[in-house]
Amino acid sequence: MKIASVRGTEFTFPTRRSVDAAGHSHPGPEGLGKMALLTITTDEGHNGYAFAPPEVIRPHVLEAFVRKVLVGQNPFQREQLWHGLEHWQRGSAGQLTDRALAAVDQALWDLAGRALGQPVYRLIGGYRDKVPAYGSTMCGDELPGGLSTPEEYAAFAVQLVERGYKAIKLHTWMPPVSFAPSVSMDIKACAAVREAVGPNIPLMLDGYHNYSRIDALTIGRALEKLSFTWFEEMMNEQSMASYAWLADQLDIPIVGPESLSGKHHSRADWVKAGACDILRAGVPGVGGISPTLKVAHLAESFGMQCEVHGNGAANLAVCAAIKNCRWYERGLLHPFLDYDEVPAYLNTLADPMDADGYVHLSQLPGLGEDINFGYIEAHTRNTY
Repeated sequence: MKIASVRGTEFTFPTRRSVDAAGHSHPGPEGLGKMALLTITTDEGHNGYAFAPPEVIRPHVLEAFVRKVLVGQNPFQREQLWHGLEHWQRGSAGQLTDRALAAVDQALWDLAGRALGQPVYRLIGGYRDKVPAYGSTMCGDELPGGLSTPEEYAAFAVQLVERGYKAIKLHTWMPPVSFAPSVSMDIKACAAVREAVGPNIPLMLDGYHNYSRIDALTIGRALEKLSFTWFEEMMNEQSMASYAWLADQLDIPIVGPESLSGKHHSRADWVKAGACDILRAGVPGVGGISPTLKVAHLAESFGMQCEVHGNGAANLAVCAAIKNCRWYERGLLHPFLDYDEVPAYLNTLADPMDADGYVHLSQLPGLGEDINFGYIEAHTRNTY
């Protein structure tokens, strides 16, 4: 079996999510979002799919790099193909991103699962069939009744517990919010949520990622008094030494790195430096399912947890395939949005959660995404 074609399909879909000047998601008026579907097809008619933003699956990236490496090759040789693509990053002038690598790797895993009639999470490990989820909030805003005050965070946290979430992670205020960043507001929000949900719900904080060491230390010590479970991305992750310094000052576990480049290589450096207590990796951020598994097994060999960053079918598959991940990150959540509303380009949610806070893995072959191909065809803007 050989790869016969690689194609991208850009389409539109209705959404009420908007993005601010710094790239953070917030509720907004209904409009049209853009998405791309990467499709890898073999000469025997098997297909693998991956969704990604159109800026990730660009026509030039497919033509200059992806087809050059994939077409004519065995789709089951994922490690070889991933390294073949990764080699081209050196000369791509930043065009072949880790997120593009991730989309290709996801599509290859999806193809393997569909061809073999197995869910991907079983092919890559199959440790469990359901994963407890934490509710991950959107960043704070200035929308009355949204996430504009500590009291609104507290009220929303109560709603999340009533929905079934057994843990909650806060993303607090970040620019362009007028008063952000604010150490005092972050602490007030965390304290309000802790008081609202009681002592038995694990809470986490994803802090503004450009706090200074002293500001991060101040927040971290407050979180310790509030019995928070972890603290993540409170400083610029390019300064590994700052994280090592902070981890040495605090008892609360430090999670990272979340957004740092370097795939599994940079995460190995963080372990060696003592810059985190819990390792972090997500499929889009480190270049695919394959390198995310390398990060998870690296963490396991040091007796560390590896908490997978972000939602989606690929991240869920990794969570279900490994032992050393406690939670699946379900979100981003906001009082004005219904996360359980199925996107128009899917027939069912990729991560349905029951009333007890567990996300159950789809038993469909592949990554488990029940794709609405009819909708995508009817709303296609471009194919390449």
